[in-house]
Amino acid sequence: MYTLKADSIELAFDGRKILRDVHLSCKQGEVIGLLGRNGCGKSSLLKIIFGTLTAAHRYVSINDQFIHKGYHDNRIAYLPQHNYLPTGIRLDKLAKILVDPFSWDDFAELPIYQQNANKTAGQVSGGELRQLETMMIIHSRADFILLDEPFTHISPIQADAFKPIIRACAKRKGIIVTDHQYYNILEVSDKVILLNNGCTKHIIDNEELVTYGYLSSINR
Repeated sequence: MYTLKADSIELAFDGRKILRDVHLSCKQGEVIGLLGRNGCGKSSLLKIIFGTLTAAHRYVSINDQFIHKGYHDNRIAYLPQHNYLPTGIRLDKLAKILVDPFSWDDFAELPIYQQNANKTAGQVSGGELRQLETMMIIHSRADFILLDEPFTHISPIQADAFKPIIRACAKRKGIIVTDHQYYNILEVSDKVILLNNGCTKHIIDNEELVTYGYLSSINR
């Protein structure tokens, strides 16, 4: 079993420290939910772990082996907030490239794929495209998956449909997921980490999200 660790990460923009005391770990078999207010650095942290954003200080490892670029050797896969699939290529061709052959049967059975396999990314709705992009990433070859706002632009029904798929994929992968729809994160995650004033707060009880000022109350 592999463990992804990110430690001592520091990031500043124009002299303002965005991240300054960040540490987290994610094992294969668990989903880590990352919460925080807009602009707190959640997306930046995922990009730093993935290796596409340079930090003032960065230590990322898998099983204590330093990882310079997470995307090398398909160790880590990243779903960005923006759409990443090219619009002019059929989705079945793109899926064959991105999806792990080991996971192909599970992926190919997904209704969202079966309904759109012969279309291009430019021919499906924004919500459908977001689902397809997320499903291709979590069924990829990577051991660890970083999901940046996967629930954005999709309906509550669509979100409820693929939460169990995220959980199923997490049986063999480690997943870090962030979204401004905190209730989706709380529902799908094994552990929750809050980014607050540039630091990671490891949440033991959801009431701590109120204590730290992220939420005014917890809806039960």
